[in-house]
Amino acid sequence: MALIQAGQVFDADAFAAPVIGIAADMGMHDSGRHCHRRHQLLFAAAGCITIELADTLCLLPPSRAAWIPAGTVHRALMRSVVAYRSLYFAPELPFPAPPLQVVAVNPLMREVIERMAFWPWDWSAEKQASLLTVFGEELQAARGENWRLPFPTDARLSSWLDQVRGGALPPRLNRLADTVGASERTISRIFIGDTGMSYQAWRQQWRLLRAMELLADGASPGEAAQRLEFASDSAFIAFFRQHVGETPARYVQAGGGAQSSVSR
Repeated sequence: MALIQAGQVFDADAFAAPVIGIAADMGMHDSGRHCHRRHQLLFAAAGCITIELADTLCLLPPSRAAWIPAGTVHRALMRSVVAYRSLYFAPELPFPAPPLQVVAVNPLMREVIERMAFWPWDWSAEKQASLLTVFGEELQAARGENWRLPFPTDARLSSWLDQVRGGALPPRLNRLADTVGASERTISRIFIGDTGMSYQAWRQQWRLLRAMELLADGASPGEAAQRLEFASDSAFIAFFRQHVGETPARYVQAGGGAQSSVSR
């Protein structure tokens, strides 16, 4: 049975089939830090999934999928996640295993994920082979998307980063320098060295990912603009369109918000 309830104990590594799939409406969920001996693909039609890695935060927007290689320690945080699908693949794949990534899901790949999520757990490798081949082709052809935010590892920023992980808005560089007791030049050097991004670029990426989470939770563009301290709603809309390619309203209409209709 592929349908599970939130909080139900499930161990994908306990099965022998090449692919094990589950389906659920998760609502609020925190998986805790863990890893699998299998590769994992995460997908949800509505609601955002935040994936925490050792030194990186990865956002999984609606209608995108995250490929998590076997052995990767991670934590999945979910809010208002609807039509959640998780596929677990045996380490030996019939296609090259990609690195950790978030990819766009086209209609064919979405249908394949849906079918595989509801496979009986005792299906043989022979019954799974043909659709698994199609999945591998679609995964390798899928467009990658950069919804990741690396965190600096310098100890001087650890206390402040704990606050950011808890949802605190990263301040402007001069205010951060006052908070951590380091010069702006030192902080800039840390961010370039540890993340490959300037602090300003890092802060903007954080605001973008947080904006997508807020919209997925049902916040209006105006509410998101206010909570992320944009000068105006129009400034937030222009920022969002620059990075995502569409306005917040269009993003929500296309499936990025909590009000998206979901069916199976």
